[in-house]
Amino acid sequence: MNKLPEVTLRRGEHDRIVAGHPWIYQSSIQNLETPVADGDVVLAKDFRGRVLGVGFYNSRSRIAIRVLAQEPVEINPAFFERRILAALELRRRRMPEATSFRVVNAESDFLSGLIVDKYEDVLVVQTSSLGMDRRKAEIVKVLQNVLEPRAIVERNELASRKFEGLPDSNGPLAGELPGKFPIKLNGISFEVDVLGGHKTGLYLDQQTNYEAVGRMAKGGNVLDCFSFLGGFALHCARAGAANVFGLDQSEDAVKAAEANATTNGLSDRCKFTQANVFDWLKERSHTPPNEKLIPPYDVIILDPPSFTRTRDAVPNALRGYKEIHVRAFKLLKPGGVLATFCCSHHVDTPTFRDVILAAAYDTRTILRQTAIFSQSPDHPIIPMIPETEYLKGFAFEKVR
Repeated sequence: MNKLPEVTLRRGEHDRIVAGHPWIYQSSIQNLETPVADGDVVLAKDFRGRVLGVGFYNSRSRIAIRVLAQEPVEINPAFFERRILAALELRRRRMPEATSFRVVNAESDFLSGLIVDKYEDVLVVQTSSLGMDRRKAEIVKVLQNVLEPRAIVERNELASRKFEGLPDSNGPLAGELPGKFPIKLNGISFEVDVLGGHKTGLYLDQQTNYEAVGRMAKGGNVLDCFSFLGGFALHCARAGAANVFGLDQSEDAVKAAEANATTNGLSDRCKFTQANVFDWLKERSHTPPNEKLIPPYDVIILDPPSFTRTRDAVPNALRGYKEIHVRAFKLLKPGGVLATFCCSHHVDTPTFRDVILAAAYDTRTILRQTAIFSQSPDHPIIPMIPETEYLKGFAFEKVR
């Protein structure tokens, strides 16, 4: 292994890295031994000269170094193959029946700046760091050897790429992609568009939660808010819900959900409509003076997109979360179940639960907590890397 350029951290900046967090910020660096090209591999040391690890360097990013290993190793195709195989083994162990899942989840799999999603035999790659982006061709070859996909595409329009000095880049990297194609989640068929769809084509992080919530819906009248492609709705219908009504603001999402319901033979119990969910809930939960609202739903699902991308926007986001919960409680029958989710990293689990309980207080609702949800096992959480934990959720029974 060739001698690597060395970077020395300031006193007091090493503890977090020793504990396992891979990000070294520009402000943590005391000295750069020799000039280093952006995207190159460097050796990081603490102020006493003890090795902290090796990683990609980028002078243009607030995250100056993304540590990939805590011991000096060569970052080459063999390294990527070992890491990807280890990540794949974890998925096969924890989700043995899944055929579509996240293969690599960046920091969660000790490959900061790399995401790989598997949709049956098609892979979608995202590289959010300069060092990882420059090794994209190596990574593609490793993925071809390990998984033998029909096609590999990139979806690189991530906002984080701009902080790394990287432009957007979308399109095929290997093989031929026929356009939209069907995949299976828990045995239910969904049509995905990995080049034109949202994120990398579908929300894979809710895969285990789809089934868990579906089991709560048997025989019930279900309202699925922010239904997207119908993930929760179709699982509820398959599990025996009497009726499922999905809401989404996107016309394309509504049409796709309707098509997915038809494909799976569930269109007789699944209906979808295009609507602003806030406005729809407000209109349905409002009652004139001296009139009593009769709640119509046995199960309500709230799975909105993130209401905030920054810490500064958290107060406004919390007001939004509280608003939809106030409306949902008014429409939920006593004895009914609310399944609710938040996918913002900046809103932690205790804060999210406090917002739900505040909405319950305002509506004089008594709740019984029946389940706690997290992201699917293919999105593993490393506690010492808080950024790896973002999806949280609860199921509450409305006692009265």
